[in-house]
Amino acid sequence: MIRFGAVGTGWRTTFFLRVANARPDLFECVGVVTRDVEKAKDWVKPYDVPLFGSLDAMLAQKPLFVITSVPWDVNPGLITELAEKNFPVLSETPPARSIAEMEALYKLVQNGAKIAVAEQYHLQPHHAARIDLANSGKLGTVTQAQVSVAHGYHGISLIRRLLGIGYEDATISALQFTSPIVAGLERHGLPDEETTRDSVQTIATLNFGDKLGVFDFTNDQYRSYIRKQRILVRGDRGELINDTVRYLKDHRTPIELTFLRLNAGESGNLEGYHFKGIQLGSEWVYENPFAPAAINDEDIAIGQCMAKMAEYVGGADAFYPLAEACQDRYLDIKIAESLETGGPVHTSRQVWAQ
Repeated sequence: MIRFGAVGTGWRTTFFLRVANARPDLFECVGVVTRDVEKAKDWVKPYDVPLFGSLDAMLAQKPLFVITSVPWDVNPGLITELAEKNFPVLSETPPARSIAEMEALYKLVQNGAKIAVAEQYHLQPHHAARIDLANSGKLGTVTQAQVSVAHGYHGISLIRRLLGIGYEDATISALQFTSPIVAGLERHGLPDEETTRDSVQTIATLNFGDKLGVFDFTNDQYRSYIRKQRILVRGDRGELINDTVRYLKDHRTPIELTFLRLNAGESGNLEGYHFKGIQLGSEWVYENPFAPAAINDEDIAIGQCMAKMAEYVGGADAFYPLAEACQDRYLDIKIAESLETGGPVHTSRQVWAQ
């Protein structure tokens, strides 16, 4: 049983609680800290977990780790307070807003604090399968990754993992393009009538010398019915375009395969409806660790964050350590700098780049 606590009653906290509800045999939330217990009573009803008006009251329940799901400007101070109380922290993204704040947080890790970050995109099934392929050798030496999936540090985290990049320096050039789009689905639902609005696209190249990352994203992609995710990964022996893989068995023999997503409960199957995994040819390249729970890909990834955080507390390496989170946020900051200056910017190794 993985017992965790949380601070904050925002939208993202509900993801962790939803996973705990789906697999109560694996996860237990000992409580959520909120500034206003009375106001949060309706919010917490679907999850049936205790509310606490103070951090110390929740910590008295002895969680294995604490999830911080609070605004950017509050998070660094909360992480610091928990580290000083010797509680492992799973921080929502990003852990801090500025380079100075990230430097201060990394000192906590250097002094022994256990801090990881709940970056979930590389743990979503389709992205995990793609990263596994990129690291398998089938594509040869991977030299380019074009990612149009998520904003800022999220998209950058996928680029680095697909390319196998750590903390190498890069030259970054960025631009924005604005175009019209029919307004679509938002958190609150669909608009009452058809309207057109501006869609702002950010495109950036991250040149690592022998490897190239291309970041391309517009916020409409998160919920739009017409703007979807796109990924291209190129190596000297093959490439991946979204879910199609082409590679050379030898220089005379091309192979083409497609990622096949398999669900139970379809076409007369009696296993109960849930996602089983992803196959590539005759191989399972991803198997759902939370089957048979009927949860979506985002919740699977969030559940993996919590499960891997428990392993980290138990002595394993961090699945997404603070240093990686800082690096992805740093590259995000440098993209913004290139947009502001209108020219290329150069990164340099930071204190967390060990």
